[in-house]
Amino acid sequence: MPKISAIILTLNEERNIARCLDSVKDVVDEIVVVDSFSTDKTESIVSQYKARFVKQEFLGYIEQKNLALKLASHDHILSLDADEALSPELRASVLEVKEKFDCDGYYMNRLANYCGQWIRHSGWYPDKKMRLFNRKMGAWKGTNPHDKYVLNTKAKSGFLAGDILHYTFYTVEEHKRQVENFSSIAAQAKFDQGIRSNALKILIKPIARFVKGYIFKLGFLDGYYGWLIGIYSARATYLKYSKLLKIQNNQ
Repeated sequence: MPKISAIILTLNEERNIARCLDSVKDVVDEIVVVDSFSTDKTESIVSQYKARFVKQEFLGYIEQKNLALKLASHDHILSLDADEALSPELRASVLEVKEKFDCDGYYMNRLANYCGQWIRHSGWYPDKKMRLFNRKMGAWKGTNPHDKYVLNTKAKSGFLAGDILHYTFYTVEEHKRQVENFSSIAAQAKFDQGIRSNALKILIKPIARFVKGYIFKLGFLDGYYGWLIGIYSARATYLKYSKLLKIQNNQ
């Protein structure tokens, strides 16, 4: 039976990390927590589990996760964020596939909890992610802050039943702060990729983002929080392209 290493990134995750660790402790053979110098009780909580706690200055979402892969003892990796946990059904699926890995990587759906409500529309579900994989068969890629694990061309992928439970925001204020932070990271990443902004993009893209999530992705079925998700998704897009234009003008 192949052994699995769980890798988890943390930064001040005292309210989430125990739930995450509880969901994987009986599924994996090793837990590696890569921490960006938390100042809360994260390290103390992790010490109560059989886990390696490695302190590493934050390099970027993609870069940090690729570093974490190298720290694991086993080639088969289960990757989670600290604010995520395996549902009981997904835990069972991982244990079942652990008996015999037929694929090089496995996708699974992610279900988000927003201010206490599970969001099943708005473009947030099903949010398919590859989080169980052979590290020799791919790498973390994407555009910061949105990382994704990409298998090699000839690798074989599968799908597991159950959900990653993602506890996104406990308050709307937290969402606002993340929008401000992530839009800055995304704007710089786009600039580095050679993507440019203009007044038309700043006007049109936020509107398109809202219409896609709230109308076409049925965000209205998520009620009040679906409306907020639509509004803040549009705002994130507006800020991203506005900040990108500012970066261009400052060069």
